[in-house]
Amino acid sequence: MNEKVKSGSRNVAIVGPYLSGKTTLLESLLFVTGAISRKGNVKDGNTVGDSAAEARDRHMSVEVSAASTEFNNTRFTFIDCPGSVEFAQETYNALIGVDAAIVVCEPIGERVLTLAPLFKFLDDWEIPHLVFVNKMDRANIHVLDTLHALKAVSSRPLVAHQYPIMQGEQLTGFIDMVSEQAYQYHAGAPADLIPFPESLKAEEHIARAEMLEALANFDDHLLEELLEDIEPPQEEILNDLKLELGADLVVPVFFGVAEQDYGVRPLLEALEREAPEATATAERRLKNIKGNTPLAQVLKTYYTPQGGKLSLVRVWRGTLTDGIVLNGMRTGGLYRLTGQQSQLVNEAATGEIVALSRLEGIKTGDTISTDGQVKELPKAEQLEPVYALAITPEKRNDEVKLSSAIAKLLEEDPALAWEQHGDTHEVILWGQGEIHLQVALDRLRRKYNLPMSTHLPQIPYKETIRKTVESVHGRYKHQSGGHGQFGDVFLNIQPLPRGEGFNFKETIVGGVVPKQYIPGVEMGVREFLTHGPLGFPIVDVAVTLTNGSYHSVDSSEQAFKQAARLAMQTGIPQAQPTLLEPILRVRVTTPSEFTSKVLQLLSGRRGQILGYEGRNDWPGWDNVAAYLPQAEMHDFIIELRSLTLGVGSFHWEYDHLQEVPDKLAERVLLQNGNGSNGNGK
Repeated sequence: MNEKVKSGSRNVAIVGPYLSGKTTLLESLLFVTGAISRKGNVKDGNTVGDSAAEARDRHMSVEVSAASTEFNNTRFTFIDCPGSVEFAQETYNALIGVDAAIVVCEPIGERVLTLAPLFKFLDDWEIPHLVFVNKMDRANIHVLDTLHALKAVSSRPLVAHQYPIMQGEQLTGFIDMVSEQAYQYHAGAPADLIPFPESLKAEEHIARAEMLEALANFDDHLLEELLEDIEPPQEEILNDLKLELGADLVVPVFFGVAEQDYGVRPLLEALEREAPEATATAERRLKNIKGNTPLAQVLKTYYTPQGGKLSLVRVWRGTLTDGIVLNGMRTGGLYRLTGQQSQLVNEAATGEIVALSRLEGIKTGDTISTDGQVKELPKAEQLEPVYALAITPEKRNDEVKLSSAIAKLLEEDPALAWEQHGDTHEVILWGQGEIHLQVALDRLRRKYNLPMSTHLPQIPYKETIRKTVESVHGRYKHQSGGHGQFGDVFLNIQPLPRGEGFNFKETIVGGVVPKQYIPGVEMGVREFLTHGPLGFPIVDVAVTLTNGSYHSVDSSEQAFKQAARLAMQTGIPQAQPTLLEPILRVRVTTPSEFTSKVLQLLSGRRGQILGYEGRNDWPGWDNVAAYLPQAEMHDFIIELRSLTLGVGSFHWEYDHLQEVPDKLAERVLLQNGNGSNGNGK
């Protein structure tokens, strides 16, 4: 690669909602620039992006794909990012390493809201971005209405960089808003000049005036020209677009049909002309990071069948070479990726995105350097898991392989989490939704030969008691030749306030139970509490040892432990045991227009609404606080996204235990093989 290409390189993420056509746009960009000789399509499963088997099975992106190409001596590395909200972590992790982003969307007014979280992330990180309105041959709203809908979900002003020329429902060309020249599209060739369409003059004039006014907000000289009705030079407008896009102050908008390559060349030309170069982005990001040693950051981790672990990294400073030592370890090969194809390279300069092999112990988001003392670069916030499945290997012998395979799975996909639940003893896999977990399970099967069975995680119900019972007698007497076993206790059992747990004490007088045997009594009580008469652990109960008797030869700590268990076995059913369920405190975030539906959703799932208020730094969004039974949480995220065009989300944490309503308790107990609710009703 020559120096001219190095210095002019740009890394561009392709992002947007599911089905907006991002992978198709990548295919078109690679075809137009000559990187591929024939375009694939998503349905046939032969695109450069979406090359993983899990993506092709579902005709959707499930992980980021990198592809490099050249256009007019500029090297572009495009990062195709998943559009499904369930794979948003992949997108966010990759975005922190790019110079600019293309936000792909459809010209469908009601779907524009799905862009809001993406715009917010880009603006929070000050990542320059432009919009490519794809599928203009399927537009259901007018161009100006599309622009206004987009403006409503962006905190940065959107400016039309071009105006589409439509013939009926077909996109036939565009008007360049800088030069005000009109062009006609041709299949497989660049657009050519045509006379300006008089019928679009008024609409184009409105859009261009809005563009110039937006740019003038950041350029006093341009503002003076507009106030004096002086037509600004094209060079000045282009310079303003470059400066203000680079500073994430404006968002240029383009229109096209990626499937037909319409709008792709003008988009490339604008990226080359106006998007910040990789070196400029590096200077901005590293302004508070001292030193001159090589520095990079991991954007994505892959485990490949042939090459083992590959780390996709952005080089922020210096040059990486084959075999370089980073964070104390010698790396393997250095590769440039195009989908699943890799090209071995000798070095990677500042601004490049390449893959390194054998970075063991290094995770996505980590900063790597030849300097062990370098400051960590900021990384994307970790999304909280919202959906879970309990998993077990189909083959029992595979249990020993599971933890190491899951560790690799989590390296590839940091949005996953897993736990060995202390109460239910299940292995629970957590993620961002149903499809997300199914993709993870497919990877376990394909990559690690670990087919899994799944079921809904058990709810960690508990039991407690409602009534005090006193002087419950338990006597254990056993003769088997030689020394026997004898223990005799009287216990008082009483309920404690919710959340108090367990309390044991003794009020023995006169040594009727010798001190050395009292720990055995407590041990017997505790063991019984692990599995109560309803089938669950018992909590919030106090037990007092009040009386008993012993035998000087036959008594032992073990005998008193058994006597205590017998007393509990008699006493707890008399104390009106009742079922408790875990209650979560949830905070739901939603666009305000869906708040009433979210309130209904929570109420319909036995939720207790605590209130709602505007979301900080998110105009037009609300936070809804509520208590929600954990039993109602499993598919809550699925219904929430369905109600909110996929953009609603929630944070949850355990809060307290609460009695289960009697009818529901009966159903739970029947499901768990206990037909009695144990409360005497």
